[in-house]
Amino acid sequence: MSVLSDLEKLPSAEDFFAYLNVDYDPDRLKVARLHILKRMGQYLAQRDFAGATDEEIYAAARETLAHAYDDFVKSTPLQERVFKVLQEHHPDRPKEEAPKAFVPLDSLTIIGR
Repeated sequence: MSVLSDLEKLPSAEDFFAYLNVDYDPDRLKVARLHILKRMGQYLAQRDFAGATDEEIYAAARETLAHAYDDFVKSTPLQERVFKVLQEHHPDRPKEEAPKAFVPLDSLTIIGR
């Protein structure tokens, strides 16, 4: 088994921390588990593992999990906005006007007479 295939099989955030031997505060993990794992995935996606050994991959995964966790120790999920739904509802983002709905009368069909 490779490290990456092992990571794919881990069922919980706690299992990631245990497997990669990264310390964490359970209370913080309860609040930000999905955000931390999403950020870890973003960090891992920036890496090139072609030709890397399992030891190098393990070290990189451990480093990215620790980095992602640290992001949420220093900040909050709402401030970090790793998920699209939070990015789209950022208070600094300009509001998009919904197009005005228009249905011409001649496109309507009368039914049931």
